[in-house]
Amino acid sequence: MASPDSRQSAAAPVLDKDGVRLTVEDAVATVTLTHPAKRNAQSPALWRALAEAGRALPGSVRVVVLRGEGKSFSAGLDRQAFTPEGFDGEPSFLDLARGADDVLDATIAEYQEAFTWWRRSDLVSIAAVQGHAIGAGFQLALACDLRVVADDVQFAMRETSLGLVPDLTGTHPLVSLVGYARALEICATGRFVHADEAERVGLANIVVPGDQLDATARDLAAALLAAPRDAVIETKALLQGASGRSYEEQRTAERAAQARRLRDLAGLGD
Repeated sequence: MASPDSRQSAAAPVLDKDGVRLTVEDAVATVTLTHPAKRNAQSPALWRALAEAGRALPGSVRVVVLRGEGKSFSAGLDRQAFTPEGFDGEPSFLDLARGADDVLDATIAEYQEAFTWWRRSDLVSIAAVQGHAIGAGFQLALACDLRVVADDVQFAMRETSLGLVPDLTGTHPLVSLVGYARALEICATGRFVHADEAERVGLANIVVPGDQLDATARDLAAALLAAPRDAVIETKALLQGASGRSYEEQRTAERAAQARRLRDLAGLGD
């Protein structure tokens, strides 16, 4: 029987560089982190490749599955970033810290682009997470709409213990999922959140044995494809905007979205 990794890589890659591989099969794209020997530690080159993967998605894609090869989803930022030499061809983080404020801000904004496209309204993204998902790895899992996790998963936000803050878009979804108080406690202590707690507090949609992780993510992707695309897009937009609307504003948004769907079903859309 083929291994999960070989099944996921059967399609010819659309992109395969800097520790990121993108494959597309019909309406499902799979983004795989491909440096298992380094526990899929992250670097600026990997972030640029992730951003490029988002730009390279064909318009036919409706669901994106994010996964990591090996025992860990992602152990977080490669510690080489904090050395004086940094990464080859990249400014070291220490050099960035010594530079102009606008350059530092623009650089962090560029890094964040790897984490922002997963919640596009025309897609549903699923993170399939096993083993360690630490720091930037935790934030990458949080960037997705849904999380299927193995029973050995260990989430942790370690930035604060390093004298930093989580800056790769993870704070907003973390607070949305678990609330302010628990998010603060998770971030400030840097402790591990294991599978049972992750499911209980809403970080994980599904927990399964590790050998079932890829199959479960594929099954969830298939279930998401069962509904018409436009209805899923409208529903996702309604839910994404709900926290910023009052009850009455959400009622109005629901009516407008339903009117669009009914007109489309009746063949009266634009």
